[in-house]
Amino acid sequence: MKSLVETLQHNGIVCKKLSPLSPRELGSRKQVKLYIGVGLDGYYCSVMVLSKKSRVLRKEAETLMELHGRMETYIDATIKKRYIWVNAPLCSKAKETMETVGWKFLQG
Repeated sequence: MKSLVETLQHNGIVCKKLSPLSPRELGSRKQVKLYIGVGLDGYYCSVMVLSKKSRVLRKEAETLMELHGRMETYIDATIKKRYIWVNAPLCSKAKETMETVGWKFLQG
């Protein structure tokens, strides 16, 4: 959690409150760490941390975006800012797909 907060600060993102959320609570078996935070401007933000050895393809990116939708229904609010920290090789099409929807990639 400390490394995540440091990475967020390095990228200029500060959250008043950052709480973890289990993917199992959302009905998913993905090996991803989920966090929901409240920024200084009062809007919700979601942070996903994905670390694996294989490449992240577009199909998996679509699954992660679907998981984000489940997060919104779980907290019953709209999440304005979406961040993802990927510690794996990333397919260019997957990155392009997520960036067009509004995801921002964090550099660690």
